[in-house]
Amino acid sequence: MKVDNGAYFTTAHLIIQLGLERKRLACFSIQGAGGTPALQSLLECLAMKAMILAAGFGERLWPLTADRTKAALPVLGKPLVGYVAEYLARQGIDEAVVNLHHQPESVRAPLGDGRRFGLRLSYVHEPAILGTSGALDNARAFFEDETFVVVNGKIITDIDLRGALQTHRDAGAIATLVLKENAARERFSVVETHNGLVTRFAGMPDAELQPGESPLMFTGIQILEPRIFQFIPRGVFSHSTTGVYPQAIARGERLAAHVGEGMWYELSTLQRYLDISLALLTAQARNVYVGNQSRIENDAHVRDSVLWDNVVISDDATVFRSVIGDGVHVGASERIQNAVVVRREVVEGKAAPRKALKGHLEGDKFVTPLTQ
Repeated sequence: MKVDNGAYFTTAHLIIQLGLERKRLACFSIQGAGGTPALQSLLECLAMKAMILAAGFGERLWPLTADRTKAALPVLGKPLVGYVAEYLARQGIDEAVVNLHHQPESVRAPLGDGRRFGLRLSYVHEPAILGTSGALDNARAFFEDETFVVVNGKIITDIDLRGALQTHRDAGAIATLVLKENAARERFSVVETHNGLVTRFAGMPDAELQPGESPLMFTGIQILEPRIFQFIPRGVFSHSTTGVYPQAIARGERLAAHVGEGMWYELSTLQRYLDISLALLTAQARNVYVGNQSRIENDAHVRDSVLWDNVVISDDATVFRSVIGDGVHVGASERIQNAVVVRREVVEGKAAPRKALKGHLEGDKFVTPLTQ
């Protein structure tokens, strides 16, 4: 296996371990009560590493993913996976590996070596998609010695990872899943728990739940022990929640449940992409994002929308609650509402994925209505 610079992954792993030994020595000066590492420095002392899952195609985000992968979608000018990298850096993790498959350069190019996001990044490529656990197997040399963190590359969050790590240690768990209450009962699989442990991965939330009852859902953040690899098959597709974790539970392993609090957004559909972008804009007291080299003419009307780079909105055009992709020109008097628009050439000759919303060509544009 190789990383992006062409060096063998196992060699890079050995070099990294030398640096980790130096970090361990520094931990002797960071002590809490009873001689144990203070919680705020626990991640640094343990020299934890992370994996960012970024190989997914993003079928439900097509046509925005026609020329890039899901994790590379820009959210207010920053790649989605960049938010994940910054999150890990803020939580004290300084090294992560990113898995790649669909349009790999769309992730590698904006992330680079990770330094501008506050951590060091390496990459592993999957010629065939391997699933959430198969991805770990493909990078197991990176994680064989230490507790590590895995985060889905399609989320924006500030959930405290240190609290989850404390739960993980206290439970003596093989894995700890960070959960959150799904008060709105959105379509996320229910995670059932008992006495602080995960017992089952169920279906969608039950509409018959009593008022005040909130099902728990998985945030895509998890802390793992290396012995999880005993349950991951080698070299094949496998998923954590449908295969590996149920098998571990059946064998008597403890999967801890940590219910986190804080901001958490998951961008998996076109509607969620728009709604979450607008929520982030609202927090900044704005309602329109205008990308690099984009222009809105004086007599144009644009509201509650996201304009990517090199977009032109002409005089008397109207854009409302829409996403306008790179290089799109909205002509005079055109009206776009509740839609995602990309240039015709972005999708030309490409078949829409099975889960994609239906779109249609309009001149030099491809338009996907959000109200379907």
